[in-house]
Amino acid sequence: MSAPALPLVMGILNVTPDSFSDGGRWLDPEAAIAHGLAMAAAGAAVVDVGGESTRPGAAPVDEAEERRRVLPVVAALSPSVRVSIDTTKPGVAQAAIEAGATLVNDVSASLAPVAGAAGVGWVAMHRRGLPPTMQDDPCYTDVVAEVRAFLVGRAEAASAAGVEEVWVDPGIGFGKTAAHNLSLLRQLRTLVDCGWPVVVGTSRKAFLGAVAGGAPPDDRLAGSLATAVHAMAQGAAMVRAHDVAATVQAARLVAAACGPRLAPGEQR
Repeated sequence: MSAPALPLVMGILNVTPDSFSDGGRWLDPEAAIAHGLAMAAAGAAVVDVGGESTRPGAAPVDEAEERRRVLPVVAALSPSVRVSIDTTKPGVAQAAIEAGATLVNDVSASLAPVAGAAGVGWVAMHRRGLPPTMQDDPCYTDVVAEVRAFLVGRAEAASAAGVEEVWVDPGIGFGKTAAHNLSLLRQLRTLVDCGWPVVVGTSRKAFLGAVAGGAPPDDRLAGSLATAVHAMAQGAAMVRAHDVAATVQAARLVAAACGPRLAPGEQR
C-alpha cells in the first residue's frame, strides 16, 4: 500500500478504566460512541477502538471483557467512519472485524494472519517487552536500526502472506526511554524510506511530559502537536491523536507547507 497523499489522523478511543490519559472517560458504550462520532466529525480518518490499556504497568484484560468493551462501540461506529481495533488478541481482532473494523492496530505485531484472512489492513508496531515491565530498563545498541529491521521484516512477511494493506509504527513509548523516542523521531525518515506507510503515536505520552518539565497528560497538547507535525513533515502517513480537531488542523497546515508527499528516497 502506498502512503496517502495527505497525512491522516487516527483518533484514539480508549474504552478502558485505566488508560494513562483518559482512562474511564469513555468506558460507557454510549459515551464512547458519541466521542467516536465527534472525532469523525472533527476529521479523523480512522477511529481506533481499544479495550485493554497498553500503558506502562498496565495489567492484562481477559478476552471476554475486552470483547464486551469494544464490540458494541465498533459496531455502532463502523457505518460512519473507518474503525480500527487496537488489540493483541486474535479472537478480539476477528470479532471486531465481524462487527465492522477494517484495520487491526497490533502492538504485538503478531496478528497479520488474522488481517490477511479477513482481507483488512494491519498496523505492525514495535514493542520491546510487555506493559507490566517494558519501561523498567529498555536497552538497544542502535534503536533506530533495530526498530527499522524488526518492522521491515514483519511488513515483508505480512505482504508475502497476502496482507494487502500494511502499515508500520515505531512504537514510541513502548519499551523505550525518552532518548530512544527522540532518536526515532529525529531519524523517522529512515523508516519512511523503507516504503511502508508509517503511523506515529506520540499523543500525551510520558516522554513529552519529561521534556516539558513534568507536564501531566492533559497539559501535553503542545508537545503532542509539535511531535505530530515533525512526524508528518518527515513523511509519516498517519498520526494517532487524542486531540483530533487540533491535529487535523496541523495536518492540513503541514500538507500546505510541505507540498506533495515525497516518494521513499526522494529528495526535495
